[in-house]
Amino acid sequence: MSKSGQERKNIQAGIEVDIVLKQDQRSGKTTRGVVKDILTNSSNHPHGIKVRLQDGQVGRVKAIIEG
Repeated sequence: MSKSGQERKNIQAGIEVDIVLKQDQRSGKTTRGVVKDILTNSSNHPHGIKVRLQDGQVGRVKAIIEG
């Protein structure tokens, strides 16, 4: 079972994730990248924790890529 992208404790800088960008929310298209910053302050969020990737893109975590 993969960890939830809705829980802040599962996300750290340097891990690989799939995020949904703001403009892709309707289509649900995901973008893969490595977390640079965590932007959500609360411990969890129903739509996924908002992060900034190392390439500067911002979106909500849909999946955490394990290993």
